[in-house]
Amino acid sequence: MVVRTLKQMIAELNELKLQMLINKKMRNTDRNDHELQAIERKLLSSENRKTEVVKGSAQVRITKVEEQSQDLKDALYICHFKWLIKQQDSFYLEERIEQRMARFYRDELVEDRMIDNHENVVESDIQIEEPRSKDSFIYDRLAAVQYAERWWNSTNSIYKNFEVNCTNFISQCLHAGGASMRGYPNPSSGWWMQSNKWSYSWSVANAMRNFFIHSKAGLRAEMVDNAEQLMPGDVICYDFQGDGRYDHTTFVVAKDKENMPLVNAQTYNSRMRYWSYEDSTAYTPNIKYTFFRIIDDTSSK
Repeated sequence: MVVRTLKQMIAELNELKLQMLINKKMRNTDRNDHELQAIERKLLSSENRKTEVVKGSAQVRITKVEEQSQDLKDALYICHFKWLIKQQDSFYLEERIEQRMARFYRDELVEDRMIDNHENVVESDIQIEEPRSKDSFIYDRLAAVQYAERWWNSTNSIYKNFEVNCTNFISQCLHAGGASMRGYPNPSSGWWMQSNKWSYSWSVANAMRNFFIHSKAGLRAEMVDNAEQLMPGDVICYDFQGDGRYDHTTFVVAKDKENMPLVNAQTYNSRMRYWSYEDSTAYTPNIKYTFFRIIDDTSSK
């Protein structure tokens, strides 16, 4: 009975956030200002893109209740948001999974926040080892996008998965598209995951960006100036603080009616999310992006 009551209060709060987007009207919830600011940015972005959330749902599942004291308890839960987005004469479904913590004092909801997951790996300088094989690299964008759609909200047991899994997920998508691993067993060399070990470039956002900048054969990419130049199967790297160290990666799975990328990602599992991440609580005005178009041995032909 207690868990059901907690769930009802959590569900009501997340339904309120959903209705803010559908009704385009902000309300003072006395909750996390960063999250209200993110909702405001999503509304502004939606207005600029001429999109609107016409329907949605917020499904809550409590995973654990921790009794901190007689009066204080924390509920760890997962909220699965779905938004039906209308843009001009078309519709698409955006989804997001948030791992959250709700704090209750004497059974009153007093705090609700997303659980932060940040990369804390400091990688060595990346060494680029060129492929030994003379076989050409042909990138299968369709296979890579299909993988991103299949696994955006689950983990593939073929690979080791991490609490901070964004770049590992991107690597899996690229591998599904035909990119060959190289550099094993040096974690600072190449791009690989093998025998329960992995390279920094496979699993760390900043290292993947450095790998793309320097790789000249096999899996490689070229930087482009604008997001609209990307295609499904390409990669975006994010430096939220603008401090030169990149924190996050996403995978382009579609383009909207304005030719802008929609992306899938993990850690904060998202599907068909608008690429700019202005609606993220990690967003800052100093954010920097690097746009990578994956190239292969057919790119110049």
